[in-house]
Amino acid sequence: MLTMTPGNSSAGRIRIFIVDDHDVVRLGLRTMLESERDMAVVGMAGSSQEAIQKVPALSPDILLTDLRMPRMSGVDMLLELKRLCPELRTVVLTMYHSDEDVFGAIKAGANAYILKTSSLEEVTAAIRKVHAGESVIPPHIAQQLAQRVSRQPLSTRELEILRLVARGFKNQEIAVQLSISTNTVRNHVVSLLEKLGVRDRTEATAIAMHQGLVRIDEQ
Repeated sequence: MLTMTPGNSSAGRIRIFIVDDHDVVRLGLRTMLESERDMAVVGMAGSSQEAIQKVPALSPDILLTDLRMPRMSGVDMLLELKRLCPELRTVVLTMYHSDEDVFGAIKAGANAYILKTSSLEEVTAAIRKVHAGESVIPPHIAQQLAQRVSRQPLSTRELEILRLVARGFKNQEIAVQLSISTNTVRNHVVSLLEKLGVRDRTEATAIAMHQGLVRIDEQ
């Protein structure tokens, strides 16, 4: 962990915590960010687990993190840190931009998603915007997201089943609840997963809550 010295005070500066499993990348980012007059790196971690241990005590303003890391993914780390530090804002800085990577990070609460091919100016601009309460998604990444969520609308029955799925009901229980066959429920579940562009019930529930299809008080 980076140790702050009196000459390196973070007072009045954007406090940043860096997470990346490559030492060279972490040190390079620290050097670049510390050259900015309004930024201070208050800590670093080489793994998701290490970040979860250190971040709550340091209370950074911004988490600057890679996405793919060994043992525990960046997405799982983001979910846990959002639970521990609800006010923490996150900038994902990664080499990867597949639909699953982007969508997973956004669902987990990332406020910015930028690539490591970005310039220093683009990275620092993203950090400042996120610190100011904005979100930063480059146009080509935004287009990916738009394509991912522009699915067919759910039918009334599919929406009804989705709400029961979000409450933890199994297919047989849903069938009893709605007085329909288990096969019919299974077909509707397959259809709604496809329309939402997700792989399983957990992802469907997350998307439904994010889009306002399911309210927390329905859980």
